[in-house]
Amino acid sequence: MRRLMAWSLFIAAMAIAVVLVMRTILHRPVPIAAVDAALLDVDGAAIAQHLGEAIRFQTVSNQPPEPIDATQFEALLVWMNVAYPGVASHLEQRRIGYSALLTWHGSDPSLQPILLTGHYDVVPVIPGTEPLWKQPPFSGAIADGAVWGRGALDDKSAVIAMLEAAEGLLQQGFSPQRTIYFSFGHDQELGGAHGAAAIVDHLRAQNVRLLWTLDEGSFLLRDIIAGVNQMIAPINVAEKGSLTLNIVATGQGGNSSMPPPRTAVGTLAQAITTLEENPLPGKLDGLSGQMFDDISRFMPFGTRLLFANRWLFGPLLERLLSESSFGNAMLRTTTAPTMLTGSPKENVLPIEAVAGVNFRIHPRDTVESVTAFVTNLVADEQVKVRAAGAGANATQVSSWNAIGFFTISQAIREVYGNVAVVPGLMVAGSDTRHYGQIADNAYRFNPMVVSQDDLTGFHGTNEKISIDNLVQATQTYARIIRGGSQSAVAP
Repeated sequence: MRRLMAWSLFIAAMAIAVVLVMRTILHRPVPIAAVDAALLDVDGAAIAQHLGEAIRFQTVSNQPPEPIDATQFEALLVWMNVAYPGVASHLEQRRIGYSALLTWHGSDPSLQPILLTGHYDVVPVIPGTEPLWKQPPFSGAIADGAVWGRGALDDKSAVIAMLEAAEGLLQQGFSPQRTIYFSFGHDQELGGAHGAAAIVDHLRAQNVRLLWTLDEGSFLLRDIIAGVNQMIAPINVAEKGSLTLNIVATGQGGNSSMPPPRTAVGTLAQAITTLEENPLPGKLDGLSGQMFDDISRFMPFGTRLLFANRWLFGPLLERLLSESSFGNAMLRTTTAPTMLTGSPKENVLPIEAVAGVNFRIHPRDTVESVTAFVTNLVADEQVKVRAAGAGANATQVSSWNAIGFFTISQAIREVYGNVAVVPGLMVAGSDTRHYGQIADNAYRFNPMVVSQDDLTGFHGTNEKISIDNLVQATQTYARIIRGGSQSAVAP
């Protein structure tokens, strides 16, 4: 009997092993036919020159109440018309605040329009960091095959590449079937309330319903995801919401020379520790599951085995992914204590100690559910949870099986070749939070390649973009415009 049971267990184990291996072998990239397209002939030197000129306009979105320098915003908008005369003369233009809305009217008004958008405002350079820049941050210098300066990646390069694409297509005599809007926002870094939101109000008043939109978001990623040698292009189909909660601990005041057994600061520290050790539930499903399912097909055999057999290794994968910042952000609503306040003086015990905790809300959660989770976890007689503002839920998840996603994917492959295009989740914010309100689907992607070394340039020092990137981004936008302007409504 024991021998029979042993053989049975052995056969069962072998059967499971065969299933695991076979599923892993089949968990490979889906074959995609090679695509060939006539790409726009682009002058890299001219594009670099234009981006350099755009960077020299210091269109900085200062933190309120510090005002912006309106003359810089006005000057850049005037410069656009001079640099791109074809766009200026053929596309209808409307100024909304310091934002620009351009309309390229299509030949068939019955077709739903599409929108391509970017923003030209930039974040300030941190005072005192200027000497750390290899090129001055607003010089727009062209050196070492790249254009340097604030906005080179975020997001003047996208605005310039779109304008270059439109100008080049106009010179070829191209005319769209479907109306195409271009929107260039001036206050995205402040939330877009006076730029993108106002443009949406204008379009809504005109009864415009967009088929899809494309804004800034992810990039083509090279050597960023461990174990993946294939270039990955995550097209973000949603973006997380945001909520800040104040965790308020109370205690006895008085002189620090005679502290009680537990001060307000100690109570607050315990509450923060509890929050960090008990994150909101996360799961490898929905959008997150689809993204990792697609990416994992390019991973080494051992890692691919885990993803190919989530029915068995799902809990293990979720635990492993949660240990990395990227994986954790994709799986769940994240918890980040960011601000602390307590006593105004070193020898005074605080009556209240407050921690500001920022939560980036996953599409499966809401402002209400996150608030309830945190309150149930930490609140007691000495700890209260207060909202610091209304917060915002995650956006609607757009379809990765719709014509817009297909059009953008096709254009990426036409320019960059065999790229793994996957749906992604944006953890930061974009103006698409506004534009998506009047669109069937909304996507977030910049058709430029970034590596690990480039990431520090976002809102940091030595922001730059290669001229090759500018050329290929322009060509990709041109293919997106061509493909998106057609009358087809299904992949």
